[in-house]
Amino acid sequence: MIAADEAGERLDRVLAARLAELSRTRHKALILAGRVAIDGATIRDPGHHVNAGGTILLDLPPPEELEVTAENIPLQVVFEDDELIVIDKPRGLVVHPAAGNWTGTLVNALIAHCGDSLSGVGGVRRPGIVHRLDKDTTA
Repeated sequence: MIAADEAGERLDRVLAARLAELSRTRHKALILAGRVAIDGATIRDPGHHVNAGGTILLDLPPPEELEVTAENIPLQVVFEDDELIVIDKPRGLVVHPAAGNWTGTLVNALIAHCGDSLSGVGGVRRPGIVHRLDKDTTA
């Protein structure tokens, strides 16, 4: 139920405030995809101003499973033991699979190099990788 203090707010902002685990951008995409209704009427405008007392229904699709495959990409290993691997990542190598770069990433290379020993922390797209570099960062 839309509260009185939410009346007049944008739909995407109301959803983002209520479901903070999803970004406002993700809420916007769900609205544009027709997955949000207020009182049974599908709303496709993220900027739609809500009215108090309305009931929002969000049809959240199940997460898509992404299978990341091993790729034999050469790595410059600086240090490696049973629990840690330090890589000298070359400029231009994307770290995590994402739109526009589903293959040829550091994750693909590490899956090939480490096999089953690669930590599952972070899920299939971000398996145990800790870094603060973007793809074009150089020394």
